[in-house]
Amino acid sequence: METVSGKRTSSDLEIAEMLSQQDGDMVQTHGMIYSIKDMGDFGFVTLRKRNGIVQCVWNKDTCNCDIKSLGVEYSVRVKGSLKKDDRAPNGLEIHLTEVEVLTTPKEAPGINLSKRKLGVTLEKNMELRPITLRNVRERAIFKLQEGVVKGFRDYLMSQGFTEIHTPKIVASGAEGGANIFKMDYFGRKAYLAQSPQFYKQTMVGVFEKVFEVAPVFRAEKHNTTRHLNEYMGLDLEMGFIDSFTDVMEAETGAIKNIIKTLNEEYARELKILNVTLPEVDEIPCVRFKDAKEMVAAEYGRKIKDPYDLEPEEEQLISKLFKEKYNSEFVFVTHYPVKKRPFYAMDDPEDPKYTLSFDLLFRGMEVTTGGQRIHDYDMQVEKMIAKGLNPEDFTDFLMIHKHGMPPHGGLGMGLERFCMKLMDESNVRVASLFPRDLSRLTP
Repeated sequence: METVSGKRTSSDLEIAEMLSQQDGDMVQTHGMIYSIKDMGDFGFVTLRKRNGIVQCVWNKDTCNCDIKSLGVEYSVRVKGSLKKDDRAPNGLEIHLTEVEVLTTPKEAPGINLSKRKLGVTLEKNMELRPITLRNVRERAIFKLQEGVVKGFRDYLMSQGFTEIHTPKIVASGAEGGANIFKMDYFGRKAYLAQSPQFYKQTMVGVFEKVFEVAPVFRAEKHNTTRHLNEYMGLDLEMGFIDSFTDVMEAETGAIKNIIKTLNEEYARELKILNVTLPEVDEIPCVRFKDAKEMVAAEYGRKIKDPYDLEPEEEQLISKLFKEKYNSEFVFVTHYPVKKRPFYAMDDPEDPKYTLSFDLLFRGMEVTTGGQRIHDYDMQVEKMIAKGLNPEDFTDFLMIHKHGMPPHGGLGMGLERFCMKLMDESNVRVASLFPRDLSRLTP
């Protein structure tokens, strides 16, 4: 009888394993051919592996194959003698003796994937996304994104949060119906979730502190550099808070751990992308009303919208706090009731404002959060004031009716955060397969 133990053994070495070998040792590895440089009697064959590049040296007198029989994006297994060389990628190269071709592509990619930057338009990049993602720089973006999620998750787990997974097909929207995708659910109306808001609040009554990393769907007809119709949300919700500032403290801790994780574990990607990480010790806070007035006074800009921040104001607030307080992050708090959803708690000291916040990072809002209403009567009253029918939210109101602690939470857009981290100008760069007004493929 054959059995499977869960322990896979392979003679193919990874980069770290090869670095532990000695000069002259015979090694075997695999990869996709990233580039070929044929110099006649010798040449270079560069392999793209899962975590880096390996340079192989081909010599017609010592290798079993002709370099002219190879091509880019061939998958191969190679053998040869190891040579340590600081000038080579990852500090090593393999002097080839054998090359085994595992698969041969039907056609070449049509673009030079081995260039540091692809040199194509963003639109072309998106059209050829399954291929362009093989470029080392493009690939590094999503390894960096992995590090952001890891830092977020690790911190919250260390603080006693429970990771949850909530439905993405829902019966009602968390923030109204104007920007929600409708769908047919076996003859019944259903929607794609705008956020996990109702469910994460529900789970506060179960686990007290919860978080989720999952897709969010917004049917917003925006065609801007900062909007996507599907993005990854980093959400958390926590109970028994004393103030909405407890939520801001949790996010600050998570961001500090994200930066620490990227520094310690993603140095290669930081170098490839030329990313300068922000220094985060403490994050300054400013009230919404004060922030608008400060920008108006500092930059001579007239306040046009008293209820929300315009993109230009976000940029100027960030600029101001970078110049005056050397912070690339700033919390803007106490947003007007008019611009916050029905579950946001009003400020008891001034009911025109809410106990809520946005986090701005390098000129853009990347997080929205705040304290939620936990009292049943108060929640029903605010729904009615917002023109909503409480009967449409029976399941959600069940948690209030049966008792909820003071709680609050936030949602961060992963792609926006990574976009600003890399100092890019379009959020699509930080989306694996973007979904926007015009793009449903690939």
